[in-house]
Amino acid sequence: MARILYLTQIEIDFGAVSQLPAECERVGMRKPLIITDAGVRAAGVLDKALSAWGALPPAVFDQTPSNPTEAGVRAALAVLRQSGCDGLVAVGGGSSIDLAKGLAIAATHEGALKTYATIEGGSPKISDRVLPLIAVPTTAGTGSEVARGAILIVDDGRKLGFHSWHLMPKAAILDPELTLGLPPLLTAATGMDAIAHCLETFMAPALNPPADGIALDGLARGWAHIERATADGNDRDARWNMMSASMQGALAFQKGLGCVHSLSHSLGGVNPRLHHGTLNAVFLPAVVRFNAAAESIQSERRLQRIAAAMGLAGCDAEGNAVAEAIQAMNQRLGLPAGLAAMGVTDALFERIIDGAMADHCHKTNPRLASRGDYRAMLQAAM
Repeated sequence: MARILYLTQIEIDFGAVSQLPAECERVGMRKPLIITDAGVRAAGVLDKALSAWGALPPAVFDQTPSNPTEAGVRAALAVLRQSGCDGLVAVGGGSSIDLAKGLAIAATHEGALKTYATIEGGSPKISDRVLPLIAVPTTAGTGSEVARGAILIVDDGRKLGFHSWHLMPKAAILDPELTLGLPPLLTAATGMDAIAHCLETFMAPALNPPADGIALDGLARGWAHIERATADGNDRDARWNMMSASMQGALAFQKGLGCVHSLSHSLGGVNPRLHHGTLNAVFLPAVVRFNAAAESIQSERRLQRIAAAMGLAGCDAEGNAVAEAIQAMNQRLGLPAGLAAMGVTDALFERIIDGAMADHCHKTNPRLASRGDYRAMLQAAM
């Protein structure tokens, strides 16, 4: 059975952030709490969002950590209760949006956050009592603004996924103007995150033709514009297309993701200082090569269709052409050449593999990876 759901309202245009008060009113949010981080505030991006309310801006929580944590959710919950807010507006990258989703659960559901994690069987426990959320992304990468999931580090140190259609933001306001001037390395890393989503969900074996079409178009947009966006932070056309690619990757990944994300989720839990998008970029070539032998990849000519979306002449059966193009793109963008350049050593491999085997993305890869397979992919990514 194929289940195909697209459930939220999306506004994408320069200046769309001015619609925030109207969108809050539309979803019945009278007193929102803005969830953001210190970097977004320092860059002046938060002020652009707050200006939509004029002289009476909402309350703000601006202490989202770079990898959202259960402790961060508790800190935001204290501000929410103190301010008497009845909804959430996340203004930031995936970390702020995911923390807001965790807060939407914690504010209305009892118990530790891990109770609601997907691998703990918690998804059915997330009810429609969650706080309403509007998402305003300030990077073009995670696509969390149109996704039903969130990734958070819980108190026991695990980096866990939380998935429920109740967590889907009531509205996604995509204003590319908020990404103008984003630093080059952050543009590259978040952009490769979006490209990874498009690639990996297209490789996932679940039946969802609309998602496949959306993913391929998102890949074509992202691949064609990431270098321009990285080289010139004020290239408005490139910024618009990268924001669309990010949104499209997340619309499509309801199919599931795979080993790229099971590895990056796990390693991100082992070392929360490592950027998720950068890890995805580094893991992609090894996972493409591993997936090349999957029956669904071969029978449906998925590597050839990926190569066409990337503007490549073609792809061999082993996936080398696509993998080599990704490695070359990472190099041109100035991203790390491998895990070793990020301070990862093989002494961490067993912990990373433990987490990857337990991750919710592990079972939606087109080939089920063994511990030995993961070890080989980690070594290839070094």
